[in-house]
Amino acid sequence: MYKHFFKRLIDIVLSGFGIVVLALPMLAIAVAIKLDSKGPVLFKQKRVGLHKKHFNIYKFRTMRTDTPKDAPTHELSDPKKWITKVGGFLRKTSLDELPQMFNIFEGTMSIIGPRPALWNQYDLIEERDKYGANDVPVGLTGWAQINGRDELEIPVKAALDGEYVKRQSFLFDCKCFFGTFVSVLKSDGVVEGGTGEIHKHESECHPEQASQCHPEQAKRVEGSKPDSSCHPEQASQCHPERSVSEVEGSKGES
Repeated sequence: MYKHFFKRLIDIVLSGFGIVVLALPMLAIAVAIKLDSKGPVLFKQKRVGLHKKHFNIYKFRTMRTDTPKDAPTHELSDPKKWITKVGGFLRKTSLDELPQMFNIFEGTMSIIGPRPALWNQYDLIEERDKYGANDVPVGLTGWAQINGRDELEIPVKAALDGEYVKRQSFLFDCKCFFGTFVSVLKSDGVVEGGTGEIHKHESECHPEQASQCHPEQAKRVEGSKPDSSCHPEQASQCHPERSVSEVEGSKGES
């Protein structure tokens, strides 16, 4: 009942309320964007929604108008040079996501769910298929967003999305919702230029101290690490799916 009725009802009520209450702050952001750089206030991009159906997501524009189109941020040689001054602040505080309340109100998104992948993020889409995460409404925020966000490698992010699918309920959505405020205030997981930062940081930390370097993520990434019984030189044979670069990104204009 919750998944098929009350969740949608809550989305309509909260997004409608948010659009009204935040109208003036959004207007102020729009003015700041126009004063800061040339181009439109809103940014529209093709994303993957429920059942892998494409839709246009709305955001406040945070990058220059000459930024390569439909390219995940990690594929840009120097992501920060494309981000405007106001855009940097909006991305850090996640205020650039506010226009997605219109997506939620119209029904192409939900408040809580897996973040919508770019239409060409085939690796993330494929990983989510393993967990049925492409068959639930995509969200403004979700379980993966409060457990690492940009820092997560794609297999770990997809696994967390799968965990959300299994645990989806009113109480679990509330946990994700209120957890988002904590993450935003702390700027947790905000990394320009791609995903997999946790793995990078762990590589700089002595193996025996990994859990101390990142105690909050030790359990989350355990399933994505090579088997300890496998010799380093045979890692690619033990885990061929992990032999490619661990820093494949998953964030475009997000």
